[in-house]
Amino acid sequence: MKNLQDYNISYSLDENINLMKEIFKDDNTLKIKKLQNQFNPNMVCCIFFINGMVDENIISEYIIKPIITNRISSNLNQMDTFQDQIIMSCSSEKTKDISKLVDAVLMGHTALFLECENNCLIIKSQGWQTRNIEEPTVEKSLRGPREGFNECLMVNLSMIRRKIKSNKLKFNFMTIGDITNTDICIAYIEGLAEEKILENLYSQLNAIKIDGILDVKYIQEYIDKEPFSIFETTGSTEKPDVVASRLLEGRIALLVDGSPVVMTLPHIFIELFQSADNYSLNYYFASINRILRIFGFLSTISIPPIYLALVTQHQEFIPTPLMMSIYASRISTPLPTILELIGLLIVFEELREAGARMPSFIGQALSIVGALVLGTAAVDARFVSAPIIIVVGMSGIAGLITPNLNSASNVIKIVLIFLSSILGLYGYIIGMTFLLIHLLKLDSFGIPYMSNLTTFNMQSLKDTAVRSPAWYMRLRPRYMTNNHICSNGGKNHE
Repeated sequence: MKNLQDYNISYSLDENINLMKEIFKDDNTLKIKKLQNQFNPNMVCCIFFINGMVDENIISEYIIKPIITNRISSNLNQMDTFQDQIIMSCSSEKTKDISKLVDAVLMGHTALFLECENNCLIIKSQGWQTRNIEEPTVEKSLRGPREGFNECLMVNLSMIRRKIKSNKLKFNFMTIGDITNTDICIAYIEGLAEEKILENLYSQLNAIKIDGILDVKYIQEYIDKEPFSIFETTGSTEKPDVVASRLLEGRIALLVDGSPVVMTLPHIFIELFQSADNYSLNYYFASINRILRIFGFLSTISIPPIYLALVTQHQEFIPTPLMMSIYASRISTPLPTILELIGLLIVFEELREAGARMPSFIGQALSIVGALVLGTAAVDARFVSAPIIIVVGMSGIAGLITPNLNSASNVIKIVLIFLSSILGLYGYIIGMTFLLIHLLKLDSFGIPYMSNLTTFNMQSLKDTAVRSPAWYMRLRPRYMTNNHICSNGGKNHE
């Protein structure tokens, strides 16, 4: 098959029809309709569109009907006449570029060819079905906005635009994917986003060579500076209000057509413990919730290795009655403690994954009944001891508080368990030390990953483990943008 650059639009309408048939050979979704004006039989044209990608009412009412019913006289600028006087569309464009024409048709636009014209008119007529705007299932909000992104790029951009009604909000489009030709959009607020970060992002996006982009995760793995780290250095969300708030802090958002997830950057570690409704709840309760999430993350990675270290190598730290109870429960259990821990952690993750993948009404019952039945049966059969069930259950429940860190916490947990089985509490301390060093070494587009926690000034700590009142957070983060002043009224309490 020829390359698109080898084709040229002809002055002959029949040749152009054959051209489109050849380009879209064996594609039965391409629809071709030849039209003739009722007042001027010599005025003949043909339209092309992809079935299922267009709004047929737009084509019927605003393209076909005007062409057939309007009085069209022959003149030297027929295509200009069609564009300016006949076609009832707010967006149309003339082109001679075959590549641009094919891309437009594949995106849901309609192409119009005229006899004796060696160009075509691209008319906007997109109208495919999209998912309704719903609340994201992962990012539930107790209070505040409940709308979430869907798979339509323009709908997602409109939701952001409704939040930030400013001419400083910029949307720049790019196309990535040699085969899929996926539209992506870089959103930022002029004057707040750092130019160096924008330039770095554009250079990395232009360097991506891939056949197809189907989700924002594809791009994330290409531009991630730390691809082998278990922590993601770019943020992700499905909520327009979260994207709007991050744009107002000087961050950049990247949207991909076909994906309801929006990537934001730069991204810092403390954002993993923040939620959208933190800013809709009283700041006392929001601060308590954040502290619970941080404690939950530390608990989920620490409870199993500390228990293993105390039971196997540091029994002197356990009160004698408790140690006797643990010892009594372990009588007749065939497996060592470390295998019990790892085995039950695997079973817990299997139950969690099964509950998430199954239909909601079955998944909840599967998770609860499975945990109760399997746990009770395992203890009664002396496969595992009762304290192990409690330890794994506490660790698993604590991990559910921070779903964004679930994958990372599982890896950390396993590593700490192995270190604790060899070196006891010293292994746990060594593992946590290396974890802290790793976090301090990470950065996201030049911004330290632990920025809020390593910059010891009042402004940086106002929105970290606790959330200060809105009137107290007057300045934007200093590590994110040079434009620190935030026009929110009130006095500067810094």
